[in-house]
Amino acid sequence: MEVGILSMRYAKALIEFAQEKKAEDTLYRELGVLAHSFRTQPTLTETIDNPIISAEDKFSLICVAACGNAKPSAELAGFIRLVLKHNRESYLHFMCLMYLDLYRKLKHIGVGQLITAVPVDEKVRNRMTLAASRFLHSKMELKTVVDPSIEGGFIFDINDYRLDASIATQLRQMKQQFIDKNRRII
Repeated sequence: MEVGILSMRYAKALIEFAQEKKAEDTLYRELGVLAHSFRTQPTLTETIDNPIISAEDKFSLICVAACGNAKPSAELAGFIRLVLKHNRESYLHFMCLMYLDLYRKLKHIGVGQLITAVPVDEKVRNRMTLAASRFLHSKMELKTVVDPSIEGGFIFDINDYRLDASIATQLRQMKQQFIDKNRRII
């Protein structure tokens, strides 16, 4: 079965179950942390996929990755046990990502990323969040990233849109225009 189809089925079932139990917000936080753990710790995926490790050890590891030392919610614990019972732990990262997407669609939450050459203060971050919220007519989750390679300006990604006002991009465009113009002269 294809990864996307399987992950979406589990995520849809989980969000419907969470809505019945009024626990979708708690699961959103826990699965967000778990997805972050998968992204930042590549050995987590390797460990969970290892057939030598017992299901109970995998369960404990996933719970720690999602909640730290805190006890996971009953809904998350039940979901992890279901995934482990059906040997679908290799798809767990994708299930988390699908759940996060479904939750954001359900709650009308937009996702944005602000890339700058230098760190921005909280005032600028709040202005960008407010502007994006008005544009999307929804709540906004904004992540800021510092990337000195853009040399100045900013790049703002919001859902499927990108506003690139970086110095590096403008220089690249000017260089390309110069090359194109001079190519015609010769």
